[in-house]
Amino acid sequence: MLIPHQANLRISQFVQKKFGLSDDQVYNNIQKYGNTTAGSIPIALTEAWENSKINDGDIVVLAAFGSGFTWEVQF
Repeated sequence: MLIPHQANLRISQFVQKKFGLSDDQVYNNIQKYGNTTAGSIPIALTEAWENSKINDGDIVVLAAFGSGFTWEVQF
């Protein structure tokens, strides 16, 4: 499961397409909350867990980026 920084849906969709991921492999909630800045990944991670989109043992990639082309990925 990829949980990207929820800054912009178009960016998430671009990354999803580039990596060939299906809709069920990427968790987006920007439509629900908008851009919550630094809180976007923790909010999405919590919501994905609570909605059983991710479970114990799943591989989860948390991908963040910021202005100035700063980025980080954890899995």
